[in-house]
Amino acid sequence: MKKNVMWMMAALMLWSNVVSAQKADDLVYLTADEVPNAVYWLPAPPAPGSPQFMNDISQYYWGKQQRQDSLRARKAIREAAYEVKDMVPQFCKAFGMEISEQKTPAIYHVINRAVLTIRLSATKPKATYMRTRPYVYFSEPTLVPEEEEELRTNGSYPSGHTVRGWGMALLLCEINPAAQDELFKLGYEWGQSRVIAGFHWQSDVDASRMLAAACYARLHTCKAFLDDMSAAKKEFQKLRK
Repeated sequence: MKKNVMWMMAALMLWSNVVSAQKADDLVYLTADEVPNAVYWLPAPPAPGSPQFMNDISQYYWGKQQRQDSLRARKAIREAAYEVKDMVPQFCKAFGMEISEQKTPAIYHVINRAVLTIRLSATKPKATYMRTRPYVYFSEPTLVPEEEEELRTNGSYPSGHTVRGWGMALLLCEINPAAQDELFKLGYEWGQSRVIAGFHWQSDVDASRMLAAACYARLHTCKAFLDDMSAAKKEFQKLRK
């Protein structure tokens, strides 16, 4: 009897792990091993003392200067949003339509799942290089002080926020090409906000745009993504009429 109970408990634990793994897989289209491996093809971050690093330092001071513009500073703070649910409302105006789980479920679904997939592309290079963030390097405050401690030990290269922001711009542009200019403007500024806020070097941000684009291209080999994107496009066309 005791053996049967132990066997049943073990079976339940195994089933629970399988279900959890399936739920985790449902959140993304590709795994961390399937997205482009930036450690292999993307150059390492600039070495201290190199001309590229001098540009990073110059851009850091440019970012600090931008903080004097209160409107731009507030924008950089807003764009410190990291969760998809907090990012989406800031892209609605550029997209030309409200995006939400309730009003545009198909669009929201593909954006959420695809952005979570794209952000996986930053995992390996962050862990490999563990680059020191600019606010740590200079021992200076950022625009979002409540996030400083948590991100202090999180690699600076590449920028996870930029990967997400540029990725979202690419995805939404595919759904509504007519809004491409506004979307790409916002996506670009989303990355620059990380320089202005003091959390990332310019080279982190530049690399992240390449990484997001590479992962976006890789998504187009995934049938589940293509099916969801097709549904999102149909929903958009129906709602815009």
